[in-house]
Amino acid sequence: RSSNSIKGNDLSSVFLLALSLAFVGKTMSGAYMNSMYTQIEKQFNIPSSLVGIINGSFEIGNLLLIAFVSYFGAKLHRPRIIALECEKEPGSLLWIFVMVGNIVRGMGETPIMPLGISYLEDFAKAENSPFYLGCLHTATVIGPFLGFLLASFCAELFVDLGSVDAEDITITATDARWVGAWWLGILICALLNLLVGIPFWFLPKSLVKEGETNEPEEMSKTSVVPLQENDKNEVKQTIYEIAKGFAQGFRMALFRNPVYMLFICITVLQFSAFNGMISFMPKYLEQQFGKSASDAIFLIGVYNLPIICVGYFFGGLFMKKLKINIYQAANIAFWVSLLDYLLYFAAYWTVCDTSQVAGLTVSYEGYQVSYAENTLLAGCNRDCDCPLKIWDPVCGNNGITYVSPCLAGCKASRGMGKSMVFENCTCVAASGFSSPNVSAILGQCDGEENCDKMLHYFLILTLVCSFIFSLAAMPGYMVLIRSLKPEEKSFGVGIHGLASRVFAGIPSPIYFGALIDTTCLKWGAMTCGGEGACRMYDIVTYRWLYLGLPAILRGVSYIPSTIILLILKKKSKSELQVLLNAPVEMQDKEQEALK
Repeated sequence: RSSNSIKGNDLSSVFLLALSLAFVGKTMSGAYMNSMYTQIEKQFNIPSSLVGIINGSFEIGNLLLIAFVSYFGAKLHRPRIIALECEKEPGSLLWIFVMVGNIVRGMGETPIMPLGISYLEDFAKAENSPFYLGCLHTATVIGPFLGFLLASFCAELFVDLGSVDAEDITITATDARWVGAWWLGILICALLNLLVGIPFWFLPKSLVKEGETNEPEEMSKTSVVPLQENDKNEVKQTIYEIAKGFAQGFRMALFRNPVYMLFICITVLQFSAFNGMISFMPKYLEQQFGKSASDAIFLIGVYNLPIICVGYFFGGLFMKKLKINIYQAANIAFWVSLLDYLLYFAAYWTVCDTSQVAGLTVSYEGYQVSYAENTLLAGCNRDCDCPLKIWDPVCGNNGITYVSPCLAGCKASRGMGKSMVFENCTCVAASGFSSPNVSAILGQCDGEENCDKMLHYFLILTLVCSFIFSLAAMPGYMVLIRSLKPEEKSFGVGIHGLASRVFAGIPSPIYFGALIDTTCLKWGAMTCGGEGACRMYDIVTYRWLYLGLPAILRGVSYIPSTIILLILKKKSKSELQVLLNAPVEMQDKEQEALK
């Protein structure tokens, strides 16, 4: 084997490692931000719909550059473009700065996916490509796993870390008002993204195709010093041709490719469901199962991400070993994904009883009630002149939560900080609870033991569904890649990403958040008197919306999936017929030649 081939293979390994690390940094940042949106919501006292806008702002930043980077970047030096990472701004006193930072993050991560994959496809053998893509998909799971672990750690720390004495904090991590140190992980992720971008500066513009020995001309020109004069001259000489080609690109056969366009429809529907669910899953576990943000984030990471990593890896390995065609890949993706979809409906049976909160979900006598603001008042607290907007819950020793000590009718208190106990609570006595000491302690009452069991059922179900879905991911992605011509891959992947962001990444968290807001039972209050973040939800309606909307979106996605299968089946039969007719045609030609 020649030295050029050895050098090319070594550099391809370096590129694969560097790109995998870039995927880790990119997805780690994304998972961390998705995990911390509930903390940001409480930090700035904003509704879920506004949190959805902040979430979608990342896609807006990506959207600003994705089409241009995908096309222009494919003509220029892709590794060096990938090396340009942007750092996000750390936390600020105004939520608008968080949104701006998220937009900048989206812009910085734009080149990684389209240029990295097209660069990889250029030097990889056809049979090795699925395995390499499987490695990248595995990296995209390792990153979120690290992001969830970091988020879980930061969510356990109080937001004003180092500036507030721990003894002065009277709330726990399970309290709806708890805000974790969300800003700390942002700084860590920013540093990591800066470091992983460094190796790309030292890679050549293109690599030797695996199995070939001819070294591309660009490799001999590459210097360890970024952007040498020959690179600048090359850009100046070709910029007009590239711009002209970009305009012509929108008239390519790409948009007349039915498999490609239908695959985009599938991606939009599936990504809308996934993005909406993952954005608000920590909140779902907090509200449905009474977990703290830290515990919810940790459980999501531990139960879902390692098994997804295994599924991606074996999905890619499976594709490499069997060397299946595009029709077979589409069949595998369809039926495996459908199995996951059917199992998903079991989540409707993993439910917890609604928390008993006096004046919200039950009356002060302990009966079920429909909430209205006047239901917070009862004979036991009507003369106390209690504010109705605040949320300062206490747990009575009758097992019922009260919105505040005042609304619990408590007359006295003893103790300090978290150990404070409220006594002589007339509303606790009004519930029919017979005890010489009718008291309450800080915080909401714990859920029933049955709730922990249901949480474990829910997590096991998500583990099984995640594994099945991840097995279908690689065959599905190969349908996208193999439906494109070699010269269309970079631009096609970029447009695919553009469409998924415009029609799914940006709007889905916004309308998911808006629907979740409609289930709020008790809004918090800002210091100026305005409405703040939601403190408690109607968990039954929340569950039907949170699980039902993704079920509808995913169900609709099987319509274009079925059409793709029919198209590919017809195409596969046509190709087979051509192969069968080829020997007959050759024999006829030979007979004619003999005559």
